[in-house]
Amino acid sequence: MTIAEHRHCERPGAQHVVVNGVQTCVEVRGEGPPLLLIMGIWGELRAWDPLIERLSGFRTIAFDAPGIGRTGLPTVPLTLPGLGQFASGVLDAVGVRRAHVLGVSFGGMVAQQLAARSPERVDRLVLASTMSGVLFLPGELSVLMRLVTPWLSGLAGDPGSLWGGRLRRDPALAARVGLRAPDSLPAYLHRLSGLTGWLGAPWGIRCPTLVLTGDDDPIVPSANSRILASTLHNARVHVVCGGGHLVLFDSPAEVAPVISGFLNEAGRGDSRPWVGNLVS
Repeated sequence: MTIAEHRHCERPGAQHVVVNGVQTCVEVRGEGPPLLLIMGIWGELRAWDPLIERLSGFRTIAFDAPGIGRTGLPTVPLTLPGLGQFASGVLDAVGVRRAHVLGVSFGGMVAQQLAARSPERVDRLVLASTMSGVLFLPGELSVLMRLVTPWLSGLAGDPGSLWGGRLRRDPALAARVGLRAPDSLPAYLHRLSGLTGWLGAPWGIRCPTLVLTGDDDPIVPSANSRILASTLHNARVHVVCGGGHLVLFDSPAEVAPVISGFLNEAGRGDSRPWVGNLVS
């Protein structure tokens, strides 16, 4: 399917494509092995900017999910498996058969669905600030309530207590992260629908996987990363000391080399056996 420009996709390098019948804002940047980026529940395209700028050597494919930014809404709200199929449709729309996949937070659960149900589409997998949909430890209740009711409690108020990590020390960073409440009630309900319908157990994922977490994440406590990695066949864990839920975006200089090094192992034909989980 060809990419067609659309005047409402308000980033210079972004265009609209039709994915499963939905006008979807997609941005492809750089050259190299394709890397599909799957954002968390309220994140827009621009949230990836700090990380992409440090991930040289990859063709990054980022998109606004249904109900987010400049992407439309499907006729029927999508469940988690449906969002996995939607991510696969993004690859189809830009002509990519197989890619590395990086999913963060809720997007990490979508990435697991894609890898479990369409393993032929995924080369290497990076799961950041996320958890298994089968076994997990919940975050702080007050923080989770703020996250699922963004217009009532606000995503910007006291960002340190919401996101943890570097934002506790430098809350002004929150203004540079592309997170905001949905524009309408239908958009909000469409995003929440993605929290339903888990299919495909994580232990069915066999591709090499990097599980990345901060040790100060009030939304998805870091113990979840070890639980998640223990369910995977071929995983390692990297813990960022002092990192919070938004560690990919508030500390890109720390995490980008870890991600690049892991993904570049594929290009070097690195097939070292991974016994257990390696914690950095």
